Amino acid sequence: MNYIVGENRNQVQMIALEQLVAPDSWARVVDLFVDILPIDGLGFKHVKLQSGGRPPCNPATLLKLYLYGYKHSIRSSRKLEHSCKVNVELWWLLGGLMPSFRTIAYFRKNNAEAFRKVFRQFVLMLKDMDLIEGETIGIDSFKIFAQNSLRNNYTQKKDRQTS
Repeated sequence: MNYIVGENRNQVQMIALEQLVAPDSWARVVDLFVDILPIDGLGFKHVKLQSGGRPPCNPATLLKLYLYGYKHSIRSSRKLEHSCKVNVELWWLLGGLMPSFRTIAYFRKNNAEAFRKVFRQFVLMLKDMDLIEGETIGIDSFKIFAQNSLRNNYTQKKDRQTS
């Protein structure tokens, strides 16, 4: 009796990325959402191409990468770069592009206000589809002082001094 054997790695195979991405994948949702956005009206940089020099990455493509990353808790530009190389859904979503971590980081830095507008559009779309009520606002983080600094701790001795 033999073991179950996989495919030969050196064998050339014809595979369509379309078949590898599930019909209900988050990548498909992100693709449709970004395609309906008015990218030039949201304030993204490099929407209009210059006549000279190397062309930049399409802002819509990098936005798709970020939205996919946010859903899957991948926020680091280096981790997003790595995911572009190993994640089949990202191969499909980005059309095989593998932007560098610097390109990814600069895109976020240079388009902060446009990102806010995109997130507002997303919330409005969810509200229009009656998926959310739109009355409660929540944030996913808050700032606290690190460690137990003298300013933040409370002891009985300090209580007697203030009395």
